[in-house]
Amino acid sequence: MDARRKRLLYRATHCGMKENDVLLGKFALARLAELTEDEADQFENLMNHSDNDLYNWVTGREPTPDIVDSPVLRLIKEFNGTL
Repeated sequence: MDARRKRLLYRATHCGMKENDVLLGKFALARLAELTEDEADQFENLMNHSDNDLYNWVTGREPTPDIVDSPVLRLIKEFNGTL
């Protein structure tokens, strides 16, 4: 795994909320290595948002704004059974 993906993996498994560590971290452990560069960009963009927003979007508690809705977010939701 390249340095960027290792950094993203660390960020996904060390979020501010333990719930996000599980939701995003498990996805990253399982799928990050196989994401395309564009998908890795989308994942990195998601990681730049607040923990509360991420949690609410992934769990479906709040609708996902168009600006962050992406194929990768849908993959994360699918992976966690929240889609």
